[in-house]
Amino acid sequence: MKVQIINKSKHQLPAYATIQSAGMDLRANLDQPITLAPMQRCLVPTGLYMALPIGFEAQVRPRSGLAIKKGITVLNSPGTIDADYRGEVCVILVNLSTEPFVIEDGERIAQMVIARHEQVAWEEVEVLDDTERGAGGFGHTGV
Repeated sequence: MKVQIINKSKHQLPAYATIQSAGMDLRANLDQPITLAPMQRCLVPTGLYMALPIGFEAQVRPRSGLAIKKGITVLNSPGTIDADYRGEVCVILVNLSTEPFVIEDGERIAQMVIARHEQVAWEEVEVLDDTERGAGGFGHTGV
């Protein structure tokens, strides 16, 4: 699938690291480093603008390495970029660690997955069909 993209950053376009990768790393596009204090959040620009085809979204997700090693994650995970959005792709990061974290220009801060989606047409009814699970909630199917 081809996607139109404008790269106003100083960095290469996002790319798949392996032939079977689902996500592409997004890089911070900064004039100066950002220090993210514990429990602080910030909006990090990438310098990327894109036009996704109708029926697709871009999901912005945490990078597992930053999450486990540094406690840095995407606050609204996964963040959704809709097909009709034309602004800059930015990432909301939060520092869940006890140490400050410095975000450098060009640092890989998140990953982006392009995914197909459907829109629903609601059909209001009075009763839903029965299932074995029924209304069982969290933890209902496990021990």
